[in-house]
Amino acid sequence: MSDRYFSDEPISGGQAELTGAEAHHLIHVMRAEPGVKVVLFDGGGDEFHAIVDRVGRDNVSLSVVSREQVDRELPLNVSLAVALPKGDRQRWLVEKAVELGVSRLVPVSVSRAVARPNEQTLMRLRRTVVEASKQCGRNRLMQIERPLAWPDFIDKTIGAPNRLLAHPGLETLHPAIDRERAECLLAVGPEGGFTEAEVSSALSAGWRGVDLGPRILRVETAAIIMASMVVWQYRL
Repeated sequence: MSDRYFSDEPISGGQAELTGAEAHHLIHVMRAEPGVKVVLFDGGGDEFHAIVDRVGRDNVSLSVVSREQVDRELPLNVSLAVALPKGDRQRWLVEKAVELGVSRLVPVSVSRAVARPNEQTLMRLRRTVVEASKQCGRNRLMQIERPLAWPDFIDKTIGAPNRLLAHPGLETLHPAIDRERAECLLAVGPEGGFTEAEVSSALSAGWRGVDLGPRILRVETAAIIMASMVVWQYRL
């Protein structure tokens, strides 16, 4: 799906315009000329088949030929709360979460966290969401929220269904998910794991623990296993 491009602005009517990184790629990498056919999406869930009308220095004007509702989302909203790892491993985690269909990623601040994402980090990761969505065919963007302190996150999710916390020594792998509920929340701690106090606060609030096995996993590995577990139970 290399001919997919993301529009920062909602597409309505018969015209669209690409700017920024998307226009740069189409102009300078793909060497697009008028008449070239592409597929656009704006994060709202639809795909737009379009034809390049005009190529400027830093923007591309297109005519929208057709609009289709193409749903490649999971049948439930999966939120992933994670104490982000450092460096390029953040990007890898976000990319794979998008491919698996995660709806929302919440960076959480915990006692043993090794990374403290700032606004620049979040902007970079949101760009990764766009690139991963272009590649895997999703027409809705995974949302990356502002970081939350662990106690605040626990308070905000009280009463939510299907809350699963990855931590050694708790339940066995693959706990059953209530398929009748429209939401699933997953939580993964930092390299050193959640503290006992953090685990206790989650379990007391109704979270269920999940033991991912005897080996020590990196943050991004544990996060992808948790998301894959949900996808597997839905056979998607």
